[in-house]
Amino acid sequence: MKVLIISANTETNPYPVYPIGIDYVAGAIRNDHHVCLLDMNAIDNMASFKERILDIDPGIVGISIRNVDNTDVLSPKGFIGKYRKLINTIREFTNAPVVLGGSGFTIFPEKMIKALQADFGIIGEGERFAGFLNALEKNEDVTRLPGVITKDTEEAIPPPWNTSLHRYFDADAPHVPYYLKQGGMMNLQTKRGCPFKCIYCTYPHIEGNKLRLTPPKKVAETALMLQAAGAKFLFITDSAFNSDYPYSIEVALEFQKAKLSIPWGAFISPTHPPKDYYKILADAGMTHVEFGTDSLSDDILSSCKKPFRCKDVFHAHKVANKAGLHVCHFFLFGAPGESPSTVRETLLNAEKLEQTVLFLFFGMRIYPYTRLFDIALASGQIAENEDLLDPRFFNPESISLNEIEKTVKERANQHPNWVAGAGEELTDKIVSRLHARGHVGPLWEYLIK
Repeated sequence: MKVLIISANTETNPYPVYPIGIDYVAGAIRNDHHVCLLDMNAIDNMASFKERILDIDPGIVGISIRNVDNTDVLSPKGFIGKYRKLINTIREFTNAPVVLGGSGFTIFPEKMIKALQADFGIIGEGERFAGFLNALEKNEDVTRLPGVITKDTEEAIPPPWNTSLHRYFDADAPHVPYYLKQGGMMNLQTKRGCPFKCIYCTYPHIEGNKLRLTPPKKVAETALMLQAAGAKFLFITDSAFNSDYPYSIEVALEFQKAKLSIPWGAFISPTHPPKDYYKILADAGMTHVEFGTDSLSDDILSSCKKPFRCKDVFHAHKVANKAGLHVCHFFLFGAPGESPSTVRETLLNAEKLEQTVLFLFFGMRIYPYTRLFDIALASGQIAENEDLLDPRFFNPESISLNEIEKTVKERANQHPNWVAGAGEELTDKIVSRLHARGHVGPLWEYLIK
């Protein structure tokens, strides 16, 4: 069967994100089907997109939906209308069934499939698309497969997790040059699952709460393949690269053995690391650490069920800096229990962090299947069957989101290395200018003064 897989994401702030998910789906089905990949970020215009649909003439169309909205309380932007327009355009040129999947879809499967009027949806990991296609070709009832739904599905069968993670990367895919030109940053995944219990996070629902590890040597081989294709920087997309310290060290050592020569970075939980951890990563080529810090108030970290406290953050920051790494921290204000005093505490503590960039966000997006959903429901902020496709943000009892925004922005304006809110205008301008000059990677380190 000729299968067209489309990455629907077109967000490029602060930089375009390589659609790693469609590589895994392609790897799962390519031996039995003819696979064509389209990335909407790399499509010049809708006329070009229509021509590609006609040229490919697919037997089935899979659409990977990564984001539902921009999760920005200051300037909320939903993407459902854009996805609906995309599907309507597809239906103008083919009668092929449309199948939805991806992390965004997995959070809102029943609501999204109805809103977009797709034929089928696959909840969870996209590799199960292989079993779906095989059943479809045999005229079997695909709705009996775990995780497969239609507009009429009342309750989906819970899908199992994959035990083997295999990525297929095609260096000649039409979208690859786009990312090589936009800073040369490609994505790499070492494992799936998240053992942490952060109250707002959807990772445990999307990937499970138990880690499934790719053999470190295999990770290094994939990294070399991306480097050979022209990648200039690798970002590891795990929920937290250091959620298994011994394993992440093994991965780093395999990078060294493989003589990986391009820099790389990762999202890190600022828990207390083993001795020399960041030096080991730096020696293996790591240059950028993005800490998911959220708050520098122990009361809020406890409320959010974070696996670390302020002292751990300061220690992780210090040893990462000492190892020569570029360091940034992401903060998220507006958790249950947030108050004027906890906001001030976080800001005062944040000023103690040296040689870093701070990204300061306001408002916790309420997602189903999270502890924050249960808290918001119990406090009457949302109804049990509320359509959360339209972004809803948690409102702390003791301080409004507007007050948080005002307080944080007043302090951020005093620090050129603090970015309050999405900071789209600032980051877009800086990133595009540096890319034009040949710089690669995340580039936020240029904000450090």
